[in-house]
Parts: sequence; C-alpha cells; structure tokens
Amino acid sequence: MSDLDLQIPSAFDPFAEANAEDSGAGSKEYVHIRIQQRNGRKSLTTVQGLKKDFSYNKILKDLKKEFCCNGTVVQDSELGQVIQLQGDQRKNVSSFLIQAGIVKKDHIKIHGF
Repeated sequence: MSDLDLQIPSAFDPFAEANAEDSGAGSKEYVHIRIQQRNGRKSLTTVQGLKKDFSYNKILKDLKKEFCCNGTVVQDSELGQVIQLQGDQRKNVSSFLIQAGIVKKDHIKIHGF
C-alpha cells in the first residue's frame, strides 16, 4: 500500500460558478409574458416580473400607443404589479421590452399556447 499514492478527489461542485453568478440581487429574475383566455375569442396578455424601479404606468402608456390596445396596471398580493393588455400581444411586448432596453432577451419567458 505504501507504493500506491492514493488521492481522494476533493468535493467538486459543478454549479459553483453558476451559483456565484446568480447571487447578485435580481440578476436572473425573469419577466413572464402570459396569455389568458377570457371568453370566446377574447384574450388578455399579462406582463409580470419587471423591476420595481421602472414606472409601470409609463411603460403601459407606451405599450398602449404602440400596439393600439387598452390596458391597465393591476396590484396583486403575490406577484406585485402586473401589466394587463387586451389581445394577444406576447411577441409585440417582448420585442418592445428588448428594443427599449428594459429587459435582455434571455430574461424573458413567453408562456401560452
């Protein structure tokens, strides 16, 4: 046994770098864009997860002008402030948020059919 040099591998954490990068405040929080079916052909697009330092009313005003639809900002107890828009505006909203520099492309999750 003395001829063999045994080396016990130390504990290696493959996710150590990923956890170190994500430790920043709000660095990997996603913006969720969802569609909700109302009745018949009517639908509702919701945007949640934007940072709190943005003015939701100004973003809503620009979205309404850009896409010619109505909308509102709703205060939810669990989710915080949520932007609601009439119609299926998922792709429009995601491209608007990216072009305006509000959110990076890899921080957006689009949900729905």
